[in-house]
Amino acid sequence: MATIRTWTRQVPQVWDEIQNTGRYLVKEEYVRAKNAEISDYYIELYRWLTELCRSKVSMPADAKFPIWLALTEEQRLPKAPGTMSLTLDVPEDVLFILDYDRWGYRVNHWYVPRDAADEAAHNQELERFGIGNEAALITGELGNFYPALKRKIQASWSRVIEAPNPRIDYNVGVIWEILPEWVTEVEMY
Repeated sequence: MATIRTWTRQVPQVWDEIQNTGRYLVKEEYVRAKNAEISDYYIELYRWLTELCRSKVSMPADAKFPIWLALTEEQRLPKAPGTMSLTLDVPEDVLFILDYDRWGYRVNHWYVPRDAADEAAHNQELERFGIGNEAALITGELGNFYPALKRKIQASWSRVIEAPNPRIDYNVGVIWEILPEWVTEVEMY
């Protein structure tokens, strides 16, 4: 099986867990600790992504939350005290490559366009209705006044997993567990 070199910045306890249990899975309490008062939002978002990807990539049945990976050395997160970087050679069948811009649209409750022309048409539609904050269609009462537009935005979110960007540096990798045999380097900061 072919592998792809990736990098992830984690806390040192992740490496301890890999060594002690033979794998690492993100747990809900880890997401809560990292995201504090916005953790409910990320938990819901990560569960949505996980379920959407189940049919696209091999993942453990007990996986609930993604592990984010840099796909190039230039994308690696910078060194930060109390963290470490794992260099991983991940089997292709467990790695999902995601267009980072499309993911950002989904995170922000925006319409995920098919292409530039579709995005321009959508923005014209928002302008025609006088909608300056597109996210308010999802997060606020504005969606009650424009239910078709709200449904259109929500339906577009599945495009997040349709295809990665042709430029590898515009993408991010996602896996749902880390196995010790994938780890090729551990850098403690």
